[in-house]
Amino acid sequence: MTSLFRSRLVEAVTRYRAEIAGPREHLALLRWQIDRGDALDRRDTFPGHVTTSAYVLSPDHARILLIDHVVIGRWLQPGGHWEEAATFAQSAAREALEETGVQGLGLHPWHGGGDLPFFIDSHDVPGKPARNEPAHIHHDLQYLFVAPPDQPLVAQVDEVHAAAWKPLQELQDIAPLALARISSLTPPG
Repeated sequence: MTSLFRSRLVEAVTRYRAEIAGPREHLALLRWQIDRGDALDRRDTFPGHVTTSAYVLSPDHARILLIDHVVIGRWLQPGGHWEEAATFAQSAAREALEETGVQGLGLHPWHGGGDLPFFIDSHDVPGKPARNEPAHIHHDLQYLFVAPPDQPLVAQVDEVHAAAWKPLQELQDIAPLALARISSLTPPG
């Protein structure tokens, strides 16, 4: 793990825990891996590594952009493994653009232009036997974006069956805690 990546991750996790996290969001495994010096910027680091994802909302917050994920087989927010970027938010934006072709993407005003995650979700991921990859954890740094829902989408067919704007309530079965946090926001403008 590069020292720059590590310092940015420590800052993001520390600020998130101090300013945003609920009382049960300890992020114990992520913090343990950071303290241990694990290369969390590499997808071959186990038991877990960093990913970034994007909750892309319509300007009125009524709809959210979701992908039908090929490997996982269900609708999720766009995201993927960390790749070098100036910020974690930029990594998440790149994933949304690559997987959906969304146009007019902008970081949500909630972030105040900073790199504080909206949500950090450490979750189990099935392994990929073809890559000799065991089941593991994705420490997903999640960011909010806004984009107009009237532009055409182009799904990245090797990873995504489809990309579509769905009612915000679709998050209830995908990410109920993130939905609750999003629902408490006032749409920008």
